[in-house]
Amino acid sequence: MKSPSEDDQHPALGLRERKKARTRAAIQRHALRLFREQGYDATTVEQIAEAAEVSPSTFFRYFPTKEDVVLYDALDPILIAAFKAQPAGLSPIQAMRGALRAVFAALPAEEIAEQRDRGTLVFSVPELRMRVLEQIVASTELFMDMVAERVGRRADDLAVRTFVGAVFGAIIAALLPAALETAAPDYFALMDAALAQLQSGLDL
Repeated sequence: MKSPSEDDQHPALGLRERKKARTRAAIQRHALRLFREQGYDATTVEQIAEAAEVSPSTFFRYFPTKEDVVLYDALDPILIAAFKAQPAGLSPIQAMRGALRAVFAALPAEEIAEQRDRGTLVFSVPELRMRVLEQIVASTELFMDMVAERVGRRADDLAVRTFVGAVFGAIIAALLPAALETAAPDYFALMDAALAQLQSGLDL
């Protein structure tokens, strides 16, 4: 399937915002390549900026730190939109699986490879592992709101919080060992399998 362009992914954005999205994506793409080629610690912001053909000050306008260039996930708003677009009759876990399927089906091989590079870095670099916990908390709170809206409950409902915690736990459990493997894992297949097991009641 053909991958959507930056403009297709952000149709409501103006020209300036689309240009900023492309610049941000280019900086991250070159950063991930350099991290892969010469290592995370050995790569400097100046090297990333030079590769992306921007100034170091421009780099810092998009990413406050070198850690942030790895942690930024351009798929987050796309996945949120895909989740909200799922049919109302689907359960939250069915909607999540459908959203993941829709998003990953539209990604070209190079973008999936970038996601693998990000995952490997996040789980293998200690300072990134610590920072990603902040992201998990923020994503959990956001998903609680989305699930609560779908099922007509409050976001602080214990059942909603337990469900969201189980979803994130299942995904992390599936991806953690895969991210550290040298072979390229199929992230979508792993996440979908974890959610399918959760949906079935976690039978062993």
